[in-house]
Amino acid sequence: DQTISQPSTVVAMTEALDVIEGQKILEVGTGSGWQAAILASLVGDKGFVYTIEVIPELAEFAKKNIKKFNIKNVEVFVKDGSLGLKEKAPFDRIIVTAACPDIPKSYLDQLKVDGIIVIPVGNLYLQEMYVVKKLKKGIEKKSIGNFMFVPLIGKYGFK
Repeated sequence: DQTISQPSTVVAMTEALDVIEGQKILEVGTGSGWQAAILASLVGDKGFVYTIEVIPELAEFAKKNIKKFNIKNVEVFVKDGSLGLKEKAPFDRIIVTAACPDIPKSYLDQLKVDGIIVIPVGNLYLQEMYVVKKLKKGIEKKSIGNFMFVPLIGKYGFK
């Protein structure tokens, strides 16, 4: 019951993330590993992508794809992505490829000041894609349109 994002959605999210070479990125929702591979290329040899997938079979599929293309700066984790990845934080960027009912506090806590999160927020049928910038005091949030994703599974996902 999973989907792969259409290329235009991957482009919109990647562009909104405003990746800079050398950054550390967290991706929530590894899927096939396609988005992680794109991000790995953008951050270059000095950057790194940590990606979380809750479905073990998908994580294994992504690991095989990443290995097949000899990508060295991506690590795949099998766990509850709604919690983020505290042990590797803080992150320069966080990208979430599953619908969230709200922006999990765990993501904001694990994001550096001036960091960016790209995240679909809404209900199970339609979400608004937000670009969220963490400021010293609070956040700045803007919408880049409506999208539809599978639901985030986990503690801070849909019940």
